[in-house]
Amino acid sequence: MHYKFFANSQKSWQAMYNIMLSAEKSIYLEMYIFQDDMIDFNFIKLLKEKAHNGLRVRIILDYFGSYSLSNKIAQELRDTGVELIFLSYFLHRTHRKILIVDEKIAFVGGVNFHQSASLWNDLMVQIDGKLVSFIVKSFAKTYKESGGKDPLLLIHAKNKILKNIINDWLVEHSPVKNKYNLKKIYKNHLSNSQKSVFLVTPYFMPKSWLIAELHQAILRGVRVEILVPQNTDSYFVDRVNHFFMNKLSYLGVIFYLEQHMNHAKIMTIDDKEAIVGSNNLDYLSFEMNSEVGIFFNNQQAVGKISAIINEWKKDTVLFETKTYPMRWYDYILYLLIQFFYKII
Repeated sequence: MHYKFFANSQKSWQAMYNIMLSAEKSIYLEMYIFQDDMIDFNFIKLLKEKAHNGLRVRIILDYFGSYSLSNKIAQELRDTGVELIFLSYFLHRTHRKILIVDEKIAFVGGVNFHQSASLWNDLMVQIDGKLVSFIVKSFAKTYKESGGKDPLLLIHAKNKILKNIINDWLVEHSPVKNKYNLKKIYKNHLSNSQKSVFLVTPYFMPKSWLIAELHQAILRGVRVEILVPQNTDSYFVDRVNHFFMNKLSYLGVIFYLEQHMNHAKIMTIDDKEAIVGSNNLDYLSFEMNSEVGIFFNNQQAVGKISAIINEWKKDTVLFETKTYPMRWYDYILYLLIQFFYKII
């Protein structure tokens, strides 16, 4: 099994573009945000050219996340032979980011396709080896449920995904199918942590069970650290982030504020295990969105992930409650969030 990690959007796009450029048989893409505003990487043109040349190009996009992709561009893709599917579930989104080329090389992580993310730090992992076949099966199941017609792809949807065949495994999370695997994995590994927990997330809106697991880890003497961007792409999210950071700081969680926007989603446990994927630490990812990730036991891979985190930490400052005091409207936001949790 071989892994390559790309620690920002630009590097991820470049790697994904190059692999797609070399495709000879097929390109499968599942994306939450896919817009036609990319400047340096014209993925739409490349996908059209590949389909026109006879490759099997299959794309699944979330209807809400990719709402700004114009009907004109969507039709142009279909006219060249691309099978383009928009997924739309009421209150459920496909938040997954997957690219598979020739069923041999795959990418999984947090990177979307939109120009506004061009300066963001993020994390995408390129995979080749046995694990790719499991990612193909996962994509094929979503493709089948979406009404896809390609028999060569649908045949992969028939087989179950087993996680313990290899050391590292694919994590599938799909609330719409009552598969809440992320919560199980986070609870299990947080409760078994012995020395350290490090989390990276752009959007930090934890439910009570996650707060409880982090607090219990601290009470056992585990060092719990979380990296969050100082400013995200939403002022509302910033206020929510700061509210929960204030709350958990009093429990002993150490927060790092990155000066750069960081969209990565990572958890490391005791520097021995890690998960990299598409999920944020919020209600939507754990309870409503379909997500995907890779769980790593491979020490070399975990070491590379930790090295990336340490590099990001150089651009951070410690969060201090006195620097980010609570404001009266933060409590209103919190009450609204709690109300939202109860009605959904």
